[in-house]
Order: sequence, then C-alpha cells, then structure tokens
Amino acid sequence: MSKHLERHYAERIGWLRAAVLGANDGIVSTASLVVGVAAANVARGDVLTAGLAGLVAGAMSMAAGEYVSVSSQADTEKADLARESLELETDREFESQELADIYINRGLEPDLARQVAEQFMEHDALAAHARDELGLNEIHTARPIQAALASAATFAAGAALPLLFTLISPEKVIIPLVAGSSLVSLALLGAVSARVGGADVWKGVIRVTFWGALAMAATALIGALFGTVV
Repeated sequence: MSKHLERHYAERIGWLRAAVLGANDGIVSTASLVVGVAAANVARGDVLTAGLAGLVAGAMSMAAGEYVSVSSQADTEKADLARESLELETDREFESQELADIYINRGLEPDLARQVAEQFMEHDALAAHARDELGLNEIHTARPIQAALASAATFAAGAALPLLFTLISPEKVIIPLVAGSSLVSLALLGAVSARVGGADVWKGVIRVTFWGALAMAATALIGALFGTVV
C-alpha cells in the first residue's frame, strides 16, 4: 500500500513571510528612494549612490530586524517549554488531566480523551503539551538565522531591480521607467507569493502595487519640493 503524502501551504509560512517581506521592501524602499532623489533633479550618479546605500542599509536592517524579532519569539518558546518540562516533572498526573481536558473540549468523549492523553504522555509528554497546550509545532518553530538570511537576500534582490533600471535608463525618463518597472515587479511578486501561499492572486497583486505606488508618489512629491527649494 502506497503512502499518501500531503503538503500544506502552512509549511511555507516561515520562509515565505520573510522572503515576501524582504523582496517587497527592497523594491518599494529602493524605488521610492530613487524616484524621490531623481525628482530633486540631481545627477544620475547621485541617484545611484543613494539607491546603492539604501540597498546595503536596507538589507542589513532587514536581517537584523528579522533576527532580533524571531530570536525573541524563539526565546519565548524555549521559556514556555522549560516551564512545561518542569511541570511535567513535578505534577505529571495534573498535566495528564490537563491534556485530557483539552481533548474533551475538542469533542472527544472523556474516557477516550483520557486514553489518548495517557498514550501521548507515555510516548512524548513534552511534545504533546507543546503541540496541544502551547500551540507549538515544527512548522511554526522560530528560526532566526533562516528568517534573517531570507530577508536580507530577498531585500537585496528586490532592491537591485530599480537600481538596474536607474543605470540603464536615460536621465530624462528615470522616474517613469523606475516607477513603472517597480510596479510591474511588485505585481509579479504579489501574484507569485499569493500563488505559492494558496491565496487569491488578484488580492496579492492589488495589495502590493497600491502601497508601492503610494510610497513612490509620496517620495516623488517630497523630492520635487526639496529640489525647488534647495
């Protein structure tokens, strides 16, 4: 008899969230920076310098932010597991009943719930409590280094797109070409991430392009105003 293996979208939550956030921020922040600086009527070299600095600073910021944030989550998980392990050592009978009560609340008959709880306690008590009491499992376990690397790499990849168009575009059309190509890139990112995550594609596209367009419009306005004053 063949074994049926199922893959679920939830298995992708950890890396997908960090990757989409990094790429989206890379495109939006760098494109907005480029458009804002270019709107101030400065030379292409200055625009590229600002964009490159934004890429490096943004990638490092994303990596540090993700690492600190996810590390805090991991610390909380470890603290909860340590406390649960101590409770299992000091009052195993209470913990077994606590597990049974969880299964009863989920719809099992009391006798069956107690049997299930006892078997889980014999097999791996801590894993059972981590999963059913604390809501922790392997899919959602915090992985700080993975999140940091994914965010930094995808931010840099996203930021490279508006920089590339800044480099190859004639100076007079840097703003429309960078803005247009960035919106197309954001739309593709929204579609792909929604597809991979099993969500509605059009919602993903509209969501990222709207906020990207708003960010670029705001920085272009600031750049234009600054350029006329200075």
